Amino acid sequence: MSTITRRLPDWMKTPLPSGKEYVALKNLAATQQLNTICVSGNCPNKAECWGASTASFMILGEKCTRNCRFCDVKNMIPDAVDLEEPIRLAETIKTLKIKHCVITSVTRDDLDDGGAALWALTIRTVKAVNPGITMETLIPDFYANKELIQQVIDARPEVISHNMETVRRLTPKVRDIARYDRSLKVIEIIAASGIVPKSGIMVGLGETEEEVLQTMDDLLKAGCRVLTIGQYLQPTSHHLKIEEFIKPEIFIKYREAALEKGFKMVESSPLVRSSYRAERHVHA
Repeated sequence: MSTITRRLPDWMKTPLPSGKEYVALKNLAATQQLNTICVSGNCPNKAECWGASTASFMILGEKCTRNCRFCDVKNMIPDAVDLEEPIRLAETIKTLKIKHCVITSVTRDDLDDGGAALWALTIRTVKAVNPGITMETLIPDFYANKELIQQVIDARPEVISHNMETVRRLTPKVRDIARYDRSLKVIEIIAASGIVPKSGIMVGLGETEEEVLQTMDDLLKAGCRVLTIGQYLQPTSHHLKIEEFIKPEIFIKYREAALEKGFKMVESSPLVRSSYRAERHVHA
């Protein structure tokens, strides 16, 4: 039986998005030609987050140059960089009165700088138009190029996140082009800047508990201080299948283990995604 049609366990079920805040954000994002990872990534927390007027915006278009086997973002030749996107995003955030925003992007290996310049422009523009806002940036790996990552750092978001996504053994199967040790290097560069470093992994892909715990150790050694752990969900029949629905008690176990090891903040439950409760992580 396909994992797409496989019945979800009760702990994985969420209400459909609704409410005036949800409708307002959805309509305004569409009007301003903005992308949200909430929609592109089919996040199960849209109802909760959008209902609280928070969202994760995706810049640099909606077409990714990589083809990771867990992700539902389109793998296509990207469009030209839209230099007006930063101001549209900033004004949208102002209209919605968002106090904390998460910004992520597709990976743009087609650009000489991987999109770093637009990243920096976006952060500065959002902060200029929205005084007092706090921000998390969820960045691609930029091939661990320190000069490119430094452009994001210099724009001074409060949190910079880069997801490991999975354990070392499964990385070649799950991610396209990305490398486990390269991602750890990205975390090291972020940590050295003094900005809160954050990462996230998915479970249910066939990893063992020992491998999850080892990934925690590797991230801590790299300087990571905020960790998210959530259940992998298969977007389509063309993506990696779910090997296991991890039970809620195991997520609790992972959270307790991560905190005991030294992480400052940990979000660990079946429905957690990397931007879940992100407003809390600025205090890590």
